[in-house]
Amino acid sequence: MLTHFGVFGCEAYCNPIYGHNLAVEFIYATLPRTQRGQPIVLGGDPKGKNFLYTNGNSVIIRNIEFIYATLPRTQRGQPIVLGGDPKGKNFLYTNGNSVIIRNIENPAIADIYTEHSCAVNVAKYSPSGFYIASGDQSGKIRIWDTVNKEHILKNEFQPIGGPIKDISWSPDNQRIVIVGEGRERFGHVFMAETGTSVGEISGQSKPINSCDFRPNRPFRIVTGSEDNTIAVFEGPPFKFKMTKQEHTRFVQAVRYSPSGSHFASAGFDGKAFLYDGQSSDLVAEFGSPAHKGGVYAVAWKGDGSQLLTCSGDKTCRLWDVSTQQLISEFPMGTTVDDQQVSCLWQGDHLLSVSLSGFINYLDVNNPAKPLRVVKGHNKPITVLTLSEDRSTIYTGSHDGVMTNWNSGNGVNDRVGGTGHGNQVNGLKAMGEDIYSCGIDDSLRQINVEGNTYTDVVVKLNCQPRGLDVLKEQNIVIVPCVKEITVVQDNRKVSTLPIKYESSCLSINPETLEVAVGGDDSKVHIYSLVGTNLEHKVDLDHLGPVTDCAYSPDNKYLVACDSNRKVILYGLPEYKPPHNKEWGFHNARVNCVSWSPNSLLVASGSLDTTIIIWSVTNPSKHTIIKNAHPQSQITRLVWLDNETVISTGQDCNTKVWQVEAI
Repeated sequence: MLTHFGVFGCEAYCNPIYGHNLAVEFIYATLPRTQRGQPIVLGGDPKGKNFLYTNGNSVIIRNIEFIYATLPRTQRGQPIVLGGDPKGKNFLYTNGNSVIIRNIENPAIADIYTEHSCAVNVAKYSPSGFYIASGDQSGKIRIWDTVNKEHILKNEFQPIGGPIKDISWSPDNQRIVIVGEGRERFGHVFMAETGTSVGEISGQSKPINSCDFRPNRPFRIVTGSEDNTIAVFEGPPFKFKMTKQEHTRFVQAVRYSPSGSHFASAGFDGKAFLYDGQSSDLVAEFGSPAHKGGVYAVAWKGDGSQLLTCSGDKTCRLWDVSTQQLISEFPMGTTVDDQQVSCLWQGDHLLSVSLSGFINYLDVNNPAKPLRVVKGHNKPITVLTLSEDRSTIYTGSHDGVMTNWNSGNGVNDRVGGTGHGNQVNGLKAMGEDIYSCGIDDSLRQINVEGNTYTDVVVKLNCQPRGLDVLKEQNIVIVPCVKEITVVQDNRKVSTLPIKYESSCLSINPETLEVAVGGDDSKVHIYSLVGTNLEHKVDLDHLGPVTDCAYSPDNKYLVACDSNRKVILYGLPEYKPPHNKEWGFHNARVNCVSWSPNSLLVASGSLDTTIIIWSVTNPSKHTIIKNAHPQSQITRLVWLDNETVISTGQDCNTKVWQVEAI
């Protein structure tokens, strides 16, 4: 039986996410190992920030420094919902099973809630700001605490039997209305404390896309449906009052003004309407129509004097509420990815979300250019590497998007030019260039200084599974499904057919040996003679090999496999240098990476865990449990001897500080 020794993690810093001067972050910590009649010793940080204890072979202090958060998960023709902190500090959205909370002033500061068991569609703050309600694809709603980093669950309910599309709290924090696509009903209103029903959402014949509570008494609820109607409910208990039929296509958004004097609606007919907040009478229409494409969302200014709309016509527009006249238009681009699928007005910040997932900070003084565009990934990250000077992190994802991140502050940008267009399988720096390979069966080159793909494209005979470089000879070696390809000076110079399916490759620049992992449960060692590969020896594993890497000092090779093992080999004999088995993962190990000083190995697994192994003290290790909760670790790299960067299936990149082992 394998025993996991957990790791305590904490971080003390000023964290605007929670609004406190000091926040301590726990990474699913184990308790100290105790024994009856035996005292234990706690150690303290002289700076007063941390404490430490032991469990098993581990004594660890760890903190997570940064989370380079995923972008919203978008889908063509589907609006998404942004939620805003009533205190104006944060905004939130969803991607997969996660709710992402980001600081609006500095979106590099992020927190992630991952306790849903299936995809989350929407999350909203309570008016008090102390709780968040999030609804998922199965119809469950979870209400959880925002004050504590652990996000303690307050309640969980299942009001409908299908996807929840929108949530709204009553202004007294006591009631919640949810709408969506249930089997028996399309919405429900209930008490946040008990789940007790306080009315019925009825009167619409198709799924309901949007809902909102009037922020003052007398309470009203409005809902917008795919039957092209808006329904109005009075209560509590809430009962159907009337429908409004001004829209001719799906109604995508309904939102009350902050004072409750009006509410606005928007639909796929390109129209936006203004209604009286109490009587629900139609007041006017914005524009004629408001947009040339479907309107996905609306957002009110804090004083209710202006309204922001966003549309599939690739624009956002700002309207004067009293006159319904257009104040300004924000053109967001010309491609399909520039369609605007959501918007939020939070204090002085006007945000919109593009179909690409980019989060745009709109500039009312210069509508032609956003103040800031937050970029990144919203699909699983598959590759990770560093520029040669280690100042820049490069990540590539399942959809072929390549992003660079400043390793000091997390500022990012998307790599330009024509890339692979689909999944990237390999990435490595060589001088002023980055080489990548993808399942378009090509090897491509990125210029670091220009942050763009060059016109270098080397076509491969079959799908590549990774790559490594030999800088001195300007060689790139690519392991493919049926062969290993050697590329020199950006042209193919040799290929070696193989009888197994390769999975990974690493080059030892000192010995000119090449290690290739295979699905035949072997690491195949080759010698590079000129530009040709000659077989040397095979190393047996008990499962398909998933990754391998030579140490920076060229004295070791480490390999991992689907049998949960990480195996260290000493060179030149390729024999294990110690008799300790590195086997504390409980699922397939996906990746391994060396610290620059060749003393530590990090491994990442399907079990969501990262383990740090010591070469000099092979019996000691550090476990980061749930490093990417509910998500396997896809790649790892060491920024320096104390800092590990990880990527996951959850589309997030995390930077971990390893202070002791």
